Amino acid sequence: MPVPLVSVIVPAHNAEKTLRACLGSALAQTYPRIEVIVVDDASTDGSRAIAEESPCALVAQPYNMGVSAARNAGAAASRGEILFFLDSDVGLAPDAVENAVRLLREDPGCGCVYGVYGKEPLIDDGPVEIYRTLRMHHALVKGAGLTKTAIFALAAVPRAVFEEVGPFDTRLRSAEDDEYSERLLVRHRIRLSGEVTGRHDEADRLLPLLKEQYRRSQFLLFSARNRLRRDALVINRMSGILTTALTMASVPVALVWPPALPLPVAFLALFAVSDPPLSRFVLREKGPAFLAYFTVVHFLSHAAQLCGAATGWVRATLDSSFGPSHRAALHAHPRKAGES
Repeated sequence: MPVPLVSVIVPAHNAEKTLRACLGSALAQTYPRIEVIVVDDASTDGSRAIAEESPCALVAQPYNMGVSAARNAGAAASRGEILFFLDSDVGLAPDAVENAVRLLREDPGCGCVYGVYGKEPLIDDGPVEIYRTLRMHHALVKGAGLTKTAIFALAAVPRAVFEEVGPFDTRLRSAEDDEYSERLLVRHRIRLSGEVTGRHDEADRLLPLLKEQYRRSQFLLFSARNRLRRDALVINRMSGILTTALTMASVPVALVWPPALPLPVAFLALFAVSDPPLSRFVLREKGPAFLAYFTVVHFLSHAAQLCGAATGWVRATLDSSFGPSHRAALHAHPRKAGES
């Protein structure tokens, strides 16, 4: 059986911290036929120079257009029969591409195979990063198998499928994975596999982490259809979201009426035990002191996401062009009165 060429497509914007490790991992794969394409999304740091040092093709975007546009540009410049989308802050395990190709061959109806982040970050910068790494590793391992949600940080898609489904929505700089998953699911399966792995570099300070969670969560309204499907990837349990919301709602009541103080305390305690498998995993990996720290950061992350979701709902209500391209198109070309 012929060995298909795999195009590893790496969108990069100000990624000099991790890009060298990312490209090194892509070029060190056990799979024999690979081309690596870096799409420099108008970086202002040394990302482009790092890419030029490596034996890879370089595509330069004229201005910062976002990850969706960068992935599309990389796909357009590629020659491979399989597209492997790799974020610039991920370092692949040596057999990641080989395993992804094998899994796609074993299931012709599968339109995307993507992988699991390791328990250790690509670059260890402290406890905030460890929090995020453990959280994502646990969620991805738990969701392994056929799923309804793809994450394109380390994901293989046959070119024929990509051409059929179409490019990523360039209006989306968040929630693009969920939107693309919806289109994939019309005719294809999505598989999350623990045989495709990589180490991910996460936010390493609390405020940038919370800001990123807030920004991304503004698009949750447009992810809801995908994330509420049966067998969709679950990052946050509904019980954790609910107890966070109740805690936040009860704090103002307690400030106005002190006898109500036990309410937020009780809701916070319920949050702490809302995901027993995750808590056991963190306890086993890092011990009780880190579990306490993890729980605090986890709550703050949930709170940032709830605030972001509320902001996104307001934005969508006031601006009908906010969100994916199909929504903007509907706003630009509304149906005429009486048109069915």
